[in-house]
Amino acid sequence: MMIDPGAESAPPSAGSAEKALSFFYRGWREVRDSAGADLRLMRSRANSLKTLADREFENLFGFPSSVHAFSSPSEFEIVKRIQPKLSELRKTYSAPDFSRKVLEKWAPKATIGIDLSAIRSAVVSEIDEVGVVLDPSKDGARGRRRVLWNGAEEEEKGKEWEPIRILKKGIKEFERKSQSTSNELVEKMKLSLGSFVREPQEPKEIPPLHLPELLAHLVKQSVPLLDHLGIQRDTCDKIIESLCHRHKDKLIPRSHSVKELSLNGNECTHDLDLRIASVLESTGHHYDGGFWTDPVKHEKADKKHHVAIVTTASLPWMTGTAVNPLLRAAYMAKSAKQDVTLVVPWLCKSDQVLVYPDSLSFSSPEEQEAYIRNWLENRVGFKADFKISFYPGKFSKERRSIIPAGDTTQFIPSKEVDIAILEEPEHLNWYHHGKRWTDKFNYVVGVVHTNYLEYIKREKNGAIQAFFVKHINNWVTRAYCHKVLRLSAATQDLPRSTICNVHGVNPKFLMVGEKIAAEREQGNQAFSKGAYFLGKMVWAKGYKELIDLLAKHKNDLEGFKLDVYGNGEDSLAVQSTARKLDLSLNFFNGRDHADDALHGYKVFINPSVSDVLCTATAEALAMGKFVICADHPSNEFFRAFPNCLTYKTSEDFVARLKEAMDNEPLPLTCEQRYNLSWEAATQRFMEYSELDKVLSNQETESTQANNKRKIKKSISMPTLSDTVDGGLAFAHYCLTGNEILRLSTGAIPGTRDYSKQHSLDLNLLPPQVQNPVYGW
Repeated sequence: MMIDPGAESAPPSAGSAEKALSFFYRGWREVRDSAGADLRLMRSRANSLKTLADREFENLFGFPSSVHAFSSPSEFEIVKRIQPKLSELRKTYSAPDFSRKVLEKWAPKATIGIDLSAIRSAVVSEIDEVGVVLDPSKDGARGRRRVLWNGAEEEEKGKEWEPIRILKKGIKEFERKSQSTSNELVEKMKLSLGSFVREPQEPKEIPPLHLPELLAHLVKQSVPLLDHLGIQRDTCDKIIESLCHRHKDKLIPRSHSVKELSLNGNECTHDLDLRIASVLESTGHHYDGGFWTDPVKHEKADKKHHVAIVTTASLPWMTGTAVNPLLRAAYMAKSAKQDVTLVVPWLCKSDQVLVYPDSLSFSSPEEQEAYIRNWLENRVGFKADFKISFYPGKFSKERRSIIPAGDTTQFIPSKEVDIAILEEPEHLNWYHHGKRWTDKFNYVVGVVHTNYLEYIKREKNGAIQAFFVKHINNWVTRAYCHKVLRLSAATQDLPRSTICNVHGVNPKFLMVGEKIAAEREQGNQAFSKGAYFLGKMVWAKGYKELIDLLAKHKNDLEGFKLDVYGNGEDSLAVQSTARKLDLSLNFFNGRDHADDALHGYKVFINPSVSDVLCTATAEALAMGKFVICADHPSNEFFRAFPNCLTYKTSEDFVARLKEAMDNEPLPLTCEQRYNLSWEAATQRFMEYSELDKVLSNQETESTQANNKRKIKKSISMPTLSDTVDGGLAFAHYCLTGNEILRLSTGAIPGTRDYSKQHSLDLNLLPPQVQNPVYGW
């Protein structure tokens, strides 16, 4: 192969120049890639530095308002972006190979060495063709370059390094701000935390209780017991006031001024309670319940309240405790503000024959319930939506009443355990052996129907029996009721009792009265008959008083005849006595007071002084008749009606009777008709029992009075009254569980638990399964 000797001195060709240029660009790209790697490394270091800085404020992320107050918006946005990744960063930092990866990443990379001397000589020789000049005075790629391409000149400034410079400057500025504001930020965060974190208050220095204060509190809590012993409440109040005046300044809490509170009357006892409460509060004592009480509060299954009305009798026995609770349940259910359940006794057929009139009997509770609902719908004129439930009961011939058998509370479903209304609470609880009513129910109201003391006094050794029955009635009503309503003052004064007539008149009697008034306005004769008496034929129902009055003034009432309607155990004795005295009495079988045969009578005579509130008297007034009754506390409600004529002596009785026979009764006004209605009676019941406030989830009057104080009575303060009530209930439970004690006090044998026949009729568990007896 021949080689040209002048080849080395010849100018390089265009192909070799292109190769040199491409090699230069490849080297330049490698430098650029290395610079990009350095840039990413610097960014990683910047992120790491920011993460370390943000860790110092990690606890402040819950208070963005404070961070925002001391940081610029851009810094706050950076914190917000970093915050969700803290947990992920922690996991990454805790990895075991994290350090190895960091060292590998931060290790200095080998630079690519490129010998550009050959390229330079080639490029310089070809400068005219390519037109590229490098300024070797500058430091490599970091310096300025002049680029000439086809006569065009452009100057660039190494833009790939500008972000790094800005980032470094930003990091330094952030570090400076962090160091300068860290202390100020901490102080201001303390102030912001102090705005919603309450500083602990200094404990108030409350002096301990003194002996006079303890004695006054003991006397106050013992008022019910002292009342039983015959010590008047006024005397107890004076003792408390005298003891409180010795420490008047200490009784008044610090939050009240002396002018704001007075120590007269009830204020003295209330300030004593506040004093006791403040001392207990200062000790930190907390009390969950009484010694005998159950602190568990029953919650309603739904928002609607449930009312269980428990009574001692049921239709077709036409007695007050059968009719009035039934009508109360109907009118309470009519309002639809609460669910109502009427709980009545179920008698076996052997007892039904003795109690129900006209030989009526029922083979199942469903059959008796249908009878009750039909009777009610015919009387009130609307279909009442309430539930009827039965509990086992037995009839006592000696007491002429039904006694519950077993624990009556267990026949009320747990979902309906809310409010209980006990019709005749003393009667229901004489031999009650089971759950305490006030423990199972949130609120218990008792309604006293019968004056048992008056009946018992007529029996042999009546005074002694009445003494024991009086205290037993106090015992059981206090242990099992929160509130007691007495229909009139004829009953004994029971604990927590209020006098109010909460019974109304069947609307059918009011309709009869309106009809008679319309006939009288038309000039027709409304009353074609004279006087009558209606009631169960037993001596205690007023028959003895009636016969005595007529026998004493037989000559003054010559020609006067009286029709008597009634059935009862003493029918033969009453009729025999009237015949012996040759009294003008015509006896008829008992019938409903709304019977058409009774509408024509003008005068109703009721000389009874054993009734608490005679329903027949209210019915006669509703029908527009004259009523002649004794001046007795049981008739106090009826005195407001002009047709009610009362007498105090037998001579007054004769005068009132002649007045009624010679005149016409006045028609009732709208207000008088309303006062006799069950709507008004239900309203009075809700008000006086405070049940309206319970149903509307409001507090009672006593609670509202206590809440007027800035220092409320502490719930941790156990009262002697609650402890005594619980002790009485526990003692009653123990005594009624002994069969010998039950029989000795007149209980029906086998009434502690229901019988086998009751379990068959009511589909209950057998008695031996419900109450098993363990042993041989």
